Amino acid sequence: MTIIRDLRKEDNTAIELVVRSCLIEFGGNRAGLAWEDASLSKLFQYYNQFAHGAYWVAELDGQVVGGCGIAPFAESESICELQKMYLLPQIRGTGVAGPLLHTALNYARLHYQQCYLETLQTMGAANRFYAKHGFKPLAEPLAGSEHYACDAWLIKEL
Repeated sequence: MTIIRDLRKEDNTAIELVVRSCLIEFGGNRAGLAWEDASLSKLFQYYNQFAHGAYWVAELDGQVVGGCGIAPFAESESICELQKMYLLPQIRGTGVAGPLLHTALNYARLHYQQCYLETLQTMGAANRFYAKHGFKPLAEPLAGSEHYACDAWLIKEL
């Protein structure tokens, strides 16, 4: 059974491996993407620095198999960013992504008016998933974006 829970400090290595594995799978192991984020090896500390930021993991049989986070976008008080939503191949298609996203969006609704995300066109299933959950495509990134190599930008009214 898969559970969704808050990220713990001891999950840092496991979730970094999930994110890096997924980035490699989709050609995202390059400059201008999450691959180079200094926070990737210490996501627990990263998300805990924000008054309104959090990260959740999906755990299957005691193993971290995915996760996603919410953090303020740039200096905005009204826009958050859905960040680092990745699931290992063995958990995709099992129905875990929806509850994981809903956990993040329910949290985001308490603090923000919009949720932004950046991704890659090559992540086709992810883009369809986001559209199904109400994210609308943008023609360009929002001002303040740090991941210049992303080529798909989406936003959702909360």
